[in-house]
Amino acid sequence: MTSPPSLGHPVYRDMPTTIFEHMSARARETGAINLGQGFPDAPGPTDLLNMAADALLTRSSQYPPMAGVPELRAAVADHYARHQGLSLTPAEVIITSGATEAIAASLLALVQPGDEVLVLAPLYDAYLPLIARAGGVARIVRLTPPHWRITRAALEQAAGPRTRFLLMNNPVNPSGIVLREEELAQLALFCVDRDLIAICDEVWEHLTYDGVRHHALMALPGMRERTVKIGSAGKIFSLTGWKVGWMCATPSLATLLGRAHQFLTFTTPPNLQWAVAQGLAKPENWFDTQRAGYQASRDRLVTGMEAAGFVVLPSQATWFICIDLAASGIAMTDTDFCARIVDEAGVAAIPISAFYPDASVTHLVRLCFSKADAVLDEAIERLARFRAEAVAASGEAR
Repeated sequence: MTSPPSLGHPVYRDMPTTIFEHMSARARETGAINLGQGFPDAPGPTDLLNMAADALLTRSSQYPPMAGVPELRAAVADHYARHQGLSLTPAEVIITSGATEAIAASLLALVQPGDEVLVLAPLYDAYLPLIARAGGVARIVRLTPPHWRITRAALEQAAGPRTRFLLMNNPVNPSGIVLREEELAQLALFCVDRDLIAICDEVWEHLTYDGVRHHALMALPGMRERTVKIGSAGKIFSLTGWKVGWMCATPSLATLLGRAHQFLTFTTPPNLQWAVAQGLAKPENWFDTQRAGYQASRDRLVTGMEAAGFVVLPSQATWFICIDLAASGIAMTDTDFCARIVDEAGVAAIPISAFYPDASVTHLVRLCFSKADAVLDEAIERLARFRAEAVAASGEAR
């Protein structure tokens, strides 16, 4: 009797559900406050929602152009000219169904079997399986808390003779840092010296705080022709479910990216594209107001957690803060802590070890602050009680 064939590609066959979906599912099952997966609990900008609804009813619902509607491609190029000083043409912009699709399209279009891709850990969990599925080999540069510094020595140590690409996230999820100008200059010089193409996941580019501003790697000397810049309307406008993203690159690269994109999602709902095009044209003060609102939410969560006895790492960007369990007097690993607080405190969070391929950092936990004040306050109260009980129990055990 013959055994059935092994099903599925080896990259995915034994892969668990992502930590984000797992923790969100646990939050739904238990009724816990979800500070795990990164999405706001507000509906998003009313004017953009109305624009999308109107376009759905009054404009075409048929296939838009594969590379995106002309209005959005032009809007992306104009937006980056105004906000980041980049000189892009609409032909250098390809619209995708979210930034994750843009990352997948970039890797599938550019990576050849055996090519090495440098990645900076902690990293977004889609990077490694997508690199493997493209036939590439990930080379890990490990950044360590609390400073998360990038050094030339670490880059040189990780790179090999077949290294062809750098895949990086800036601003950085989950650490909440914005790469320093000297680090960006170092990365640019490394790419030029090694003749690497940089795939830059910059979805958090508008969500920076305390006067810190994002700088695009593409703008640095030598990088214009060797960079794929990826952005996300979901992050910029707090509309994560829309899944509208884009990738920007010089024409020779953009052509290849478009060819991969056409066999992934082919296109993106046109009504959402038209609404995003209008949103990108908003004045500077709109984006400033968005930043100020999220900064206030960050400060509220940080202040409450610190008052409860938690040690919080600095966060300059994204929707996330990290708490240091060991420094907070909690003798648990990040995975144990996250598993317990769902059931015992009614709060879902994400262990930072999930962002490392080898779980080399196990004392940090990520919390999302893009929530209403009342939700954050209730989560703080629940976590404060849990910490007090955990620390007391630890003292009794001694």
